[in-house]
Amino acid sequence: MEGEINNFIMVWVSALVSLCYCHTIGKAIPKGTSRLLSILPVICLFLILPLNLTTIHLGGPSSFFLAWLATFKLLLFAYGEGPLSSSSKPISFSRFISIACLPIKIQNHPSPKNPQKPLSTKNNEHPSLQRPRHFNKSPLNYGTKVLLLATYGPVHVNKDHLHPKILLLLYSIHLYIALEILLGIFAALTQALLGVELEPQFDEPYLATSLQDFWGRRWNLMVSRILHPTVYNPVRSISSRWIGRKWAPLPAVIAVFFVSGLMHEIIFYYIGRLKPTWELTCFFLIHGFCLAIEIAIKKALNGAWCLPKVVSGLLTLTSVAITGLWLFMPSLIRCEVDVKIYREAATTFFKSQNFGI
Repeated sequence: MEGEINNFIMVWVSALVSLCYCHTIGKAIPKGTSRLLSILPVICLFLILPLNLTTIHLGGPSSFFLAWLATFKLLLFAYGEGPLSSSSKPISFSRFISIACLPIKIQNHPSPKNPQKPLSTKNNEHPSLQRPRHFNKSPLNYGTKVLLLATYGPVHVNKDHLHPKILLLLYSIHLYIALEILLGIFAALTQALLGVELEPQFDEPYLATSLQDFWGRRWNLMVSRILHPTVYNPVRSISSRWIGRKWAPLPAVIAVFFVSGLMHEIIFYYIGRLKPTWELTCFFLIHGFCLAIEIAIKKALNGAWCLPKVVSGLLTLTSVAITGLWLFMPSLIRCEVDVKIYREAATTFFKSQNFGI
């Protein structure tokens, strides 16, 4: 474990030095191809750095933050777009580092002189384009989730006595809670250090009433926010020339889910170092096509009829659960994520006991 910690420090020191270089490049080289070529070595480095880490607790978040979020943000930064760019004044170094490395998005409040215009009906058709509503979760909310996450140990110990599908369902609940708490901790620390208000990463996805609602407004919103400008907008722009603006969002949505599937394959490779089976890509492609069909139906009906929210919510959660248990969760088990999490947590606990912590 000591060697892993040393590698972890090396990885993040290298990342911080590289981002310092990118921040300087942003001031010296104008946006465009020249800036892209200048920061391309950093993007390649961020794809290599996670290979130095093998644990779930250190390697998992690092691969997600660096190989996915940071690289996509830097690609946008190369062309003067995204959260690392500012049209008014350059972003400070501390804020640049925080935004680049962490799964956060600073909440932008409209000034009194320039109030934000209400969302158009066009954006209402695509919840992924909307700004998530501001909210603060209660201590009871987080306390309940912590208690549920604490059941992971007993579930893992008694997994041989549970039906495989029940076990995967419980693991999927633990995965969601662990992600929300982990990202929430990073957000809270960043908010305290920078003194800014951040947009939420999750918004109770189990309350989703449609696939649009689930993927666009409730589940892992930081990924949605970064895939929108890097994949959705370019594909929609190109598609509009061929099939018109009305239907251009459909191939754009499918492209977003395809890229998300590929990035999940990469992240899972970092975690398990196993050859991809492409189950994850299939999972996201299925949801991409289903979401495209949902959008097409809504456009065709134009609000004339819709399912009751209780029915659509049950259908949404059922479809996510069935496809997740079929294609997503088996990839986690194949990488022995459950075994590694339990083993690493147990090792850390026993070492702390030996040192009297």
